Order: sequence, then structure tokens, then C-alpha cells
Amino acid sequence: MSSVESTESTESTGSTGAIFIVVSMVVIIVKISVLYYFCGKRIFPSVSPEPQFMTLTMDKFLTDMEREKPIRFTDQQLRIATDNYSNLLGSGGFGAVYKGIFSNGTIVAVKVLLYGSSDKRIEEQFKAEVSTIGRTHHFNLVRLYGFCFERNLRALIYEYMVNGSLDRYLFHQNKTLGFEKLHEIAVGTARGIAYLHEECQQRIIHYDIKPGNILLDRNFNPKVADFGLAKLCNRENTHITMSGGRGTPGYAAPELWMSFPITHKCDVYSFGILLFEIIGRRRNFDVNLPESQEWFPILVWKKVDTGQLEELTIACGIDEKDKEITERMVKVALFCVQYRPESRPIMSVVVKMLEGSLEIPDPVNPFQHLMDGIFTAHPVPTSQSYTNTSTSSGSCVMVTDSSIVCTTPIMRRNEIELASSNG
Repeated sequence: MSSVESTESTESTGSTGAIFIVVSMVVIIVKISVLYYFCGKRIFPSVSPEPQFMTLTMDKFLTDMEREKPIRFTDQQLRIATDNYSNLLGSGGFGAVYKGIFSNGTIVAVKVLLYGSSDKRIEEQFKAEVSTIGRTHHFNLVRLYGFCFERNLRALIYEYMVNGSLDRYLFHQNKTLGFEKLHEIAVGTARGIAYLHEECQQRIIHYDIKPGNILLDRNFNPKVADFGLAKLCNRENTHITMSGGRGTPGYAAPELWMSFPITHKCDVYSFGILLFEIIGRRRNFDVNLPESQEWFPILVWKKVDTGQLEELTIACGIDEKDKEITERMVKVALFCVQYRPESRPIMSVVVKMLEGSLEIPDPVNPFQHLMDGIFTAHPVPTSQSYTNTSTSSGSCVMVTDSSIVCTTPIMRRNEIELASSNG
């Protein structure tokens, strides 16, 4: 082999080696870069997030903010949403309710309050609703989206309840709701009231529990609504003194019409009256029936007292399969409407009773004062100190020096435990 051929061979080998080295270095650099990129992202996350990530975060933040407190709307925004207030849902002494749709598709109920320069009552109602339902969050409470407070407009914007109020399904001839669903509505309503009384930072007393204020969503889940009479109550101040009656006659507790301090037990009474109307699927006092008719709750008590509850369930059109639920609801209703507020259970106990997770003792006659024709003013305690006194049928709870309330062991144990844990 000539010297020229040897030189060409050497140069060719050198070129191949150089190319191999360059390619190897490039591969190594690429691997190091990729490794650094992925490891570096984990160790040193980017300070500036991608625009899409930032948008999602902001959307979540704004959604969370909307859930925390109601939004303030303008009259112009509401006029657009309601098509200039053209779709009237209903009206009353407070004003009118209109259906509205926001640009994102959310359907709302806009409650426009009647307002005049001298009408302090409407302003009080506005403040009551915003200050109470505006700070609550519960599946069984109607949601307040926001409000409008302008020179000539006071409005409240609520979530829209497609199935309207409970009274539409109780008092009309076309009773489409089965008793099992009515029981679910009763339990859900009780949960909502229990939340107001026992789980809010400040106890909220509704004062106007009735079928017309229980709204039903698409799946007939109940939502407690209309907080125009509601009042906040610090837990250490368990009693409220007010002048004048409050609530709806027929549903309001007796103490609301007397000059005595008021407790959250007035809502328990109203719920009991509501339960009677759910059981009978009729008004407790029907103006279309003869004048000699009995008040339905008293009729129920007489049937219970004489062992004729089954006869009552048949008269109310309740099926045999719902007999056990009916008996439970009847007992709960009778406990809730006890004349003395201290004898009524708290709402979390009511929920357990309705659900069947708590044994319900036989109630005492809550209408003895009516049957005897005696209307006694019951003392309402300013503080509660519980003292056990043994009896053959249960126990007595010392509420104050001037009043002793007899209860069964089950009622006493759960009432006191829950009251102390939530007070």
C-alpha cells in the first residue's frame, strides 16, 4: 500500500472519530438539558404561572368569594336579568318576586321590596334577610346570591326554586307528593332549622316557619326561605325581648304573643305545627270545613291518647307501609308544640327522632291548657341550670327556681348534651 493511500485512510478514520465525538456530546447535552428541565421544574417551580393556570385560579377565587358573601347588584343589572321585571312569580305585602336569568345562564328569583321614605318596616326586613341568610351556607337553606340597595330600589336576589313552595302540594286537591317524599321534606327542613339554631356562629331565629316559606328545588329538596323576620342572637344571650307579635297566626308559638322573653324554641313550635299539616296534608284549621271542626293538632292528640292513631292515618290517606313513619312524625309534632318552651326538644334532636336514630317516648298532652280553658303565663328562664330529680317514669329538670319541667330520660339526656355542646 502506497503512502498516499495510508494517509487518506488515516484522515478518514480521524473524521469518523470526530463526528462520533461531536454527536455523543450533543446527545449528552440534550439529555442533561431534558433532565435539568424536568428536575428543575420540581425543585424550582416557575414564579410566573401560565395564563391559563392563572385564569383558573382566579375563577375559583371569585367563585369562592361569591359563596362567602352576597354580591351587590345595580338596578340596571337586575332590569337586564328580569327583562325589565316582566316575569312576575308572585306578590304580597312585602312586594313582588320576579324571575330573572343572568348572562351565565343562572336562573334567579328577584324579590323587590316595596319601599317608601317612611317605611321602616321594609328596611328592617331588608337588613334582616341580608344579615342572616347572607352569612349562612346549608343545603336546606335557600341561597342569597346578592342584593340591590339604591335610592328607589331594595331587592334581594335568591336562587330560583322551580317547584315553588310546600303549601302548593299540601293544600291543593292534586296531592302529587307521596308520604315518603313528604317525610324527606320534613327531615330536610328540620336540618335547615337546626343549622340556624346550633351551627351558625350567631344563632339565627327565623320566627316564621310555615309551608309557604319552605321552597322546593327541582328534586323536591326543601329550602327554608324568607328571613324577613329573622333575628341574630348571641349564644350567651339565649333570650330576646321584643314588643308586639311576630310570625304568622296559626304557626307562631304562644310566647310570641305575650310580653315574655323569646327563645329559639319558638321555631321548634312552628315546625311542629308544620308537621301536623304534612301529616294531614291539610290546613290545621280549614275554613271550608264546618265551624264545629276541631283544630287538627288537638284531633291528632285525642286519637293518640285513645289509641286510634291508625284510624287517623286511614282518614288522611296514608298507606300501611308508611304507618311507622307517620307514628314517628306524630310524636315529634306533639313534642314540638308543647306549651312550655323548655319542654320542646332542640332541632338537632328533632332531626334524629324523624330519622329514626333516636327512640321517641310517649309525649304528654301539649294542649291541656286549652282543654281546661286555662291560659297560664309560663315563666321563661333567664339562665338554665340542670338538676336531676329521680321519678318513677323519668326525671325532672330544674330549669329555674320557679319552674320544673318533667321529661323522660331519653329526652333529658339528648336535650342537655346537645344544648351544652352547641351553647
